Order: sequence, then structure tokens, then C-alpha cells
Amino acid sequence: MPNPYSEIFHAPGAKGFAAAGFIARLPVAMATMGIVTMLSQSHGEYWLAGAVSATFALTNALVAPQISRLVDRYGQSRILTPATIVSVAAFTVLLLATHFKWPYWTLFLSAFVAGTMPSMPAMVRARWTELYHGTPKLHTAFAFESVLDEVVYMAGSVLAIGLSVSLFPEAGPLAATLFLAVGTALFVIQKSTEPPVRPVEAKASRSALGVPAVQIITFTLIAVGIIFGTAEVSVIAFSEELGQKGAASFVLAGYAAGSLVVGLVFGTLKLKASLGRQFLIANMVAMLTTLPLLWVNSIPLLALMLFLAGASISPTFITAFGLIERLVPSSQLTEGITWAMTGIFIGMAVGSFISGYVIDAFGAQNGFWVSVAGGALALTAALFGQRILQRPAREAVPQAAAA
Repeated sequence: MPNPYSEIFHAPGAKGFAAAGFIARLPVAMATMGIVTMLSQSHGEYWLAGAVSATFALTNALVAPQISRLVDRYGQSRILTPATIVSVAAFTVLLLATHFKWPYWTLFLSAFVAGTMPSMPAMVRARWTELYHGTPKLHTAFAFESVLDEVVYMAGSVLAIGLSVSLFPEAGPLAATLFLAVGTALFVIQKSTEPPVRPVEAKASRSALGVPAVQIITFTLIAVGIIFGTAEVSVIAFSEELGQKGAASFVLAGYAAGSLVVGLVFGTLKLKASLGRQFLIANMVAMLTTLPLLWVNSIPLLALMLFLAGASISPTFITAFGLIERLVPSSQLTEGITWAMTGIFIGMAVGSFISGYVIDAFGAQNGFWVSVAGGALALTAALFGQRILQRPAREAVPQAAAA
């Protein structure tokens, strides 16, 4: 039986842009945790570390979709190069400001400008779409990308923290900066697989966020992100409450591993249900798997429940990006994907904040109520959005009208 994952790399250039994209996306996971670790060690002030890291994260969440919109208008190579140069320069200033103890405002300003870092996972998915649009191989390619996302989030934060702790404070963000520069350069020079710039449809003159499908998917993924953000904070607090704080990293690794395993399997399936229905079912599973977390009373049980909860992550992402590829105008594809990914990051920030407040006020166990609320919100959004998510693909609309 042929391996569907090996088949997607038969296309010329696929291995090259996938490898370069993997290197270039490592900073997505390394930057925020690297900044926190770097500044907490160099300045000894966690409020400063968190504030500077949040400045970068929130700026990137708002700016990355705009950069992707420019990419759709003018092409990847014309936009990625200057955006990356600006981001790399800003990260360099941040490193120097940290090392030489420059005024605090230089830390915030450089972190703000570094937020111009482009969304490389969206760029890679756009190239897969160009190769396999309208074929089952695109489903497999999106599954592969979701698995890589899990690997990056598992390894990136650990690498950033490990480098800064074991070598010197600036080591983690420095490595992230180098990965961004080298990975993007290797990605951009591969012109043969770069998606062509397509004429902007009349309805696509504004932001992709104006497309109803993007609104529904982004809002749903904000709610899903709340589940993730809550899990990270609540697991750490729960482990510490039981006197086993060191176990938190293994529990969270299992959470990601559950998603990775199911993602690999899901990518090989050829389901008959529509993508909209698959998206709804994935969100239903996500909601249901948050409920047992309210009654866990030990680290092994928590690890098992989170491993099972990870089963819904990859299918949710894979179907979400598949819906965007099908329902968003091709001239806005990269921006549409980036808005979906931005939704995840916003949700994680919201979940971390709310769950932290709940934990301080009511205890670690009650932090998981935020996960339940996020799951219920995601399921509700996916359910009420079914009418829009079940619409024919964008290419089918003109044909239907002609018929």
C-alpha cells in the first residue's frame, strides 16, 4: 500500500520548500518563550519579560495577516524578503538592548517592530495548495503541516528555553533569529513552487476577514485556542499543587503527541462527510474531551485525559484550513490562512489570562472550567456556521449560476 505522505513529495520542489519552511517556522514557537526566558534571566523581572513577549505576540497577531494580504497581492518573494529583514533587524536590536541593558523602551519598541515576522506556516500551505488544489493529496499535505506544527511547538519552546538556560540569556532568541533569516532565504529562492499572483476578484478587494467563512473559522479557532492556552496554565498549576511541577512538561508533551498521532492517521483517511461536517464533529470531540478534566485527581490520569483530548486538535486544524482553501477566493488564500492561525494565538493568550485569574481565585482544578467554556463556544460557532461552511466551493459558484 503506497504511503500517502511520501506521494505528496513527488512533485518537483516539494521537499525543498517544505524543509525550508520548517526551519523558517521554528521562530513561531521559539520567539515568545525565548523572550520570556531571556529577559527573566538578564533582568530578573518577570513582569518585564511577560510584557515584552506579549508586545511581540500581539503585534505579530495583528500584522501577520496584513503581510499575508500583501503577499497575495504582490507575491511571496517580493514581500517576504523585506518583511523578514525588518523583523531580523528588530530582533537583533532586542538582543543588543538586553545584553547591554539599554532603556526599557528599546525592548518594547524592538519587540513591536519584530512583530513584522511573516506567517511562514501560511506561506507553506499556500504552496501545497498551488500544487494539489482540488485533489485528495491536499488533505494529506495539510495533515502533514498540522503534524509539523505540533513538532515545532513541542520542540521550539524547549529549544529556546534550553539554549537560554544552558548557554547565555540571549541564546534562544538568537537561534530563533538565525532560523528566521536562513529559513526564509532558502524558502524565497525557490521560485518554481511560488504561487503566482492572481487577479483580485471584485469581492476580494477588502480583507479576507470580510469573507463569512473566514470569520466563522477564525472565531471558532479563537475558542479552540482558549482550550490550548488554558491547558498550558492549568496543567502547570495543577502539577505544582500536587507537588510535581516537573511533570507538567511531560503532560503537555503528551497533549501534543495525541494530536500528532491522530493527525498522521487523519491525513490518510478519505472521508465521505463534507469538510464542514468534519469540522463540526472535530469541535464536538474537542468540547467533550474537556469535561473529564474537571474530575482528574492525579498526574497519570491528567496525562491520559490530555493525550485523548489531543485527538481533536489536528482534525480541527486540517479541516479548518481545508475549508479556507475551498471557500476563500484564491487571491486571498494566504491572508485567509493567516487569519485562522492568528485566531489560535489570540485564543491562547485569552485562555492563559482568564485561566490564570480563575486559578488564583478558585484553585488549579477550576482552571479547566475555562477549557470547557472554550470548547462549548467553539462547538456553538461551528454549529451555527454550518450553513456557510457547507456552501459550494468558490469555483463552483459561477458554474452553478451559469447553469
